[in-house]
Amino acid sequence: MRALVMTAPGGAENSEVQEIGTPHPGPGQVSIDVAWAGLNFVDVMTRRGDAAYASGWPYRPGKEVAGTVRELGEGVTGLAVGDRVAAAPVGGGLAEVVVAEAVLTVPVPDGLALGAAAAAPLGLATAVLLLTDAGRLTTGDTVLVHSAGGGIGSAIAQLVPLLGGGGTLIGTVGRPEKAASAAGQGYDHVFARDAELADAIRTATGGRGVDLVLDPLGTAALELDLDVTAPGGRIVLFGNAGGGAVDDLPPLGRLMAGNLSVTGFSHRFLAATAPERLARAIRTALDLQANSGLSIPLTELPGLEAVPAAHDAMQEGRATGKYVVRVTG
Repeated sequence: MRALVMTAPGGAENSEVQEIGTPHPGPGQVSIDVAWAGLNFVDVMTRRGDAAYASGWPYRPGKEVAGTVRELGEGVTGLAVGDRVAAAPVGGGLAEVVVAEAVLTVPVPDGLALGAAAAAPLGLATAVLLLTDAGRLTTGDTVLVHSAGGGIGSAIAQLVPLLGGGGTLIGTVGRPEKAASAAGQGYDHVFARDAELADAIRTATGGRGVDLVLDPLGTAALELDLDVTAPGGRIVLFGNAGGGAVDDLPPLGRLMAGNLSVTGFSHRFLAATAPERLARAIRTALDLQANSGLSIPLTELPGLEAVPAAHDAMQEGRATGKYVVRVTG
């Protein structure tokens, strides 16, 4: 079968499509004929060699897919060969066939295209969990989202009203030219991350501050987050997009003085330690796509050969919305 393989840390020059053996499922697993796969920034962090993202080289990326069940492993129930499914494999999803845990393989509702479903297992499910489990979104919350122009940022903009939010929604972008696209997804205000950002956020909130911050930038923006968060607010850190060193968290006294909480979120570790919670979020995302109008902008790539250039665009901050790639059929 054909699969995208990262041969060593680096850039697009170290990513290539290879012919490799077809995997078979073990106990509690299924194999899936991949129709579409989603691209995510975690693939970029792995490719550039960020610590703890690749178990070794060569590495096969791809953590969300949609397709049809090919083969069932021992003990799997509730799924059948030929079922349309979306799944969150540990890796290897950018391939014609992938193995995933059955608990993280979810039926795709009738009428929902597999290309759209491929955005659910990591991207949309993460957005759901950031708002609900980690962020504890409540009615009327003012929400600040960094990297608002990306796939997760676009999803959050649509999910806030669907999940009962409704307060002011503020986004930040690394490139000013991405602001219009983010605003078009539903953000009330979109600001470039520059020296005036804190003042712009305070003005947009009437000086009150924000109730919930969703931040994929490691700790690069944490000082800003602390400065603009209202008393009792929550800050959720869910990545390290810049790839730099991560600073220590603020001292307890500062958190207590502002009645603030700082929370970490990891899709990867949730999949490993509490897969049922992740599976519920995937089902929620698929249901919202099928029945509630959740629709994020998708850039559809024609094949695996187009993925390295898309990873370049994501790494350089040129990408907007969500990339999915047609793998078979």
